[in-house]
Amino acid sequence: MLSLLKTLLLLKLNYDKYSVKCEQLTQPESVTVQPGQRLSITCQVSYSLSGYWTAWIRQPAGKGLEYSLKSKFSLSIDSSSKIVTLNGQNMQPEDSAVYYCARDTQ
Repeated sequence: MLSLLKTLLLLKLNYDKYSVKCEQLTQPESVTVQPGQRLSITCQVSYSLSGYWTAWIRQPAGKGLEYSLKSKFSLSIDSSSKIVTLNGQNMQPEDSAVYYCARDTQ
């Protein structure tokens, strides 16, 4: 019995050492704005914002992912609430897309 207990304990220790930790990023299902209006989309995260970089990516219908949104958008970060907000000004129909928040792997 003791041998079985040692084996189970060893397996648990190895499992904990190599287990994968999942992080949670939560954003609204949809946001609608009219042309010329401001856009604000929040992303609530489960990890420390001081430890990881969080990016916003968008994908217009029928197109690939667009990673560089710096020209039209800005980010605001509330570390205490763990919220990263994407802010856009003067939104236009060509800005219609699915917007994703994503955590860097490092």
